[in-house]
Amino acid sequence: MENTVFLNLAKLNFDNKLNFSSISELTTFTKYDESSDKEILKRVKDQTIVITKELPLGRELISQFPDSVRLICEAGTGYNNIDIASARQKNITVCNVPSYSTQGVADLVITYILNFSSSLIQQQIMLKQKNFDNFSKHLQLPHFELQNKTLGVIGGYGAIGREVIKIALALGMNINIYSRTKKPWDNPNVHFVSIEDLLKQSDFVSLNCPLTKDTLNFIDKDKIRLMKPSAFIINTARGALIKENDLIEALQNGEIAGAALDVQDPEPPKLTNPLFDMENVILTPHIGWRRFETRQRLIELMADNIKSFIKGKSINVVN
Repeated sequence: MENTVFLNLAKLNFDNKLNFSSISELTTFTKYDESSDKEILKRVKDQTIVITKELPLGRELISQFPDSVRLICEAGTGYNNIDIASARQKNITVCNVPSYSTQGVADLVITYILNFSSSLIQQQIMLKQKNFDNFSKHLQLPHFELQNKTLGVIGGYGAIGREVIKIALALGMNINIYSRTKKPWDNPNVHFVSIEDLLKQSDFVSLNCPLTKDTLNFIDKDKIRLMKPSAFIINTARGALIKENDLIEALQNGEIAGAALDVQDPEPPKLTNPLFDMENVILTPHIGWRRFETRQRLIELMADNIKSFIKGKSINVVN
């Protein structure tokens, strides 16, 4: 039986409710809540499979991995925390789990949109401040329907992007997609457009693409200036897709109406980050993947990765 080690289990099983039997039935399974770089090198000794959750594994670390390590399984979709070129040089396969959080993250994107359309967060802030003007006077905040509004989806042909589009269409929204992949979508309300047209036309912009060298700081001040002053930007993918200082400046100057950020750069943000104090910002601590059902599904799909690897038919390989 192969030896498997999970180096930072607490990142995934923070509530101690998850069942790992699907993995422990396949391998000799060792789990650690957290691991420093020095501990990593000790703990991967004699291991065949290494599991991480957003744990940085750089070139220097991977170059020192023993020859016993033959698979690194990232417990999630993004794998920019792993130097996959170094892993390839060491003949270590790297795999991810690309579809475990599709529904959870898509639901969160739509939750943000619904909140913005009814100014729900701002209304709750008013109540906390003992300001009851919304009840005693006319409505003080924007309140609008989503039907016929335009949602721009950047990276709209990934699993999450497609699910976001499906739900948005059910709400009567029009869809603009910017993606390298342009497959037919049998709906007259779905359009493939340039990034410039997407930003100019959309009432909501959702980032649903991976972080790569081409998408790093993809949304900067020049792109934000193309957006409507009434538009909102939503990021549930990776924080570094947006040049954060440019976004903060745009929000402070009223260049766009607001932002919903489930991811930041870095994570967690510094407590002095201005985003924490902005009433036109919804800030959440990377919760899109953290639903119990989502995390349990992740474990079962990781077990499928491991089972396929043991059989010599690796799946979801990224290097």
